Amino acid sequence: MAALPLIQNQVVNLNHWMTLIEFTDLITIAEMTPGPIAINAATFVGNRIAGIPGAIIATIGSILPSCIIVSILAWIYFKYRELAVIQGVLSGLRPTIVALIASAGLSILMLAVWGEGGFSLNPALINFTSVIIFAAALFILRKWKVKPIYIMLGSGLIGGVIYLII
Repeated sequence: MAALPLIQNQVVNLNHWMTLIEFTDLITIAEMTPGPIAINAATFVGNRIAGIPGAIIATIGSILPSCIIVSILAWIYFKYRELAVIQGVLSGLRPTIVALIASAGLSILMLAVWGEGGFSLNPALINFTSVIIFAAALFILRKWKVKPIYIMLGSGLIGGVIYLII
C-alpha cells in the first residue's frame, strides 16, 4: 500500500499510461486478487502496456529490486541491530510509511467523492452515492468487525446496482 502513490505518479502523472479513474479501477482489482498489491498493480499495468511479455517484465521488475534491497537490508539489520542508529532509522521510517499509505487512501477517497476534478467545496460536485456507500462500509467495519472482503464485495454490488439504476 505504501508504494501506491509512487506507482500512481509513474503510471498516471509521468507516463500517462492510464487515467486516474483507470488506475483506481486497477487498484480495486489488485486489492481483490491474491498477492501484494504493488506486484498485482505492476502486472496489470505491464499487461495493459505490452500484453503478456509486458506483464512478465513488469512483475519481475517489481519483485527483483525489492528482493535484492531487502536481502541486503536484512543482512545489515541482523549484523548491526543493536546499534542506536539502526533503531533510529527504523523509528523514522514508520511515520513515513503510514503517511504514504494515508496518501494512497486519500487519493482514492477524493476520486470516489469528487471525481477527476479533485476536491471542491461545491456540493453539486460531490458524489453522494459514493459518500453514503463509504460511510456505511466504514460503519459496518467498525461496528461489527466484518471481514473487509465482504465489505468490498457488498459495496461493489450495491454500487453496481445503484449506478445501473441511475
